[in-house]
Amino acid sequence: MRKVILILLTVVVLSAVSCAKGSGEEASYRQVSAAEAKRLMEVESSYVILDVRTQEEYEESHIPGAVVLPYDEVPSRAQDLLKDKNQLILVYCRSGNRSRKASQSLVNLGYKNVVEFGGINSWPYEVVR
Repeated sequence: MRKVILILLTVVVLSAVSCAKGSGEEASYRQVSAAEAKRLMEVESSYVILDVRTQEEYEESHIPGAVVLPYDEVPSRAQDLLKDKNQLILVYCRSGNRSRKASQSLVNLGYKNVVEFGGINSWPYEVVR
C-alpha cells in the first residue's frame, strides 16, 4: 500500500512540475508585413483594425475602417472597446513602436489573436484623409 501511495505522490508532483514549466511561457502577438495585413483583411470575415496613435493623428489620416485607441489607453480601455478576446485584432501606429507596445498590452490582457503590422508610414494602400 505504501508503494502505491508513493507512486501516486510521485505522479502528482511530476504533473505539477510540468504544468508549472508550461505556464512560464509568455504569450505573444504575431508581427506581419503591410502586405500580409492587407491579405488578412481581404480573407478574414471578422477583424478589428486598431489604430493606437492619438486622436489627432487618426483624424489626419487612418486606414479605412480603423478604430482609434491610443496605445497608452489600451490597458484601461481595451476591454470596453474590444469585447471578443478571440477576434483578430490588426494593430498599427505611425512607425511601429507604439503598435508593438499596444500589441503586447493586448496579449497581457488575454487577447489571443493579435497581429501587429507596423506603421501607417509604410502602408502603401488606401488611407482616409
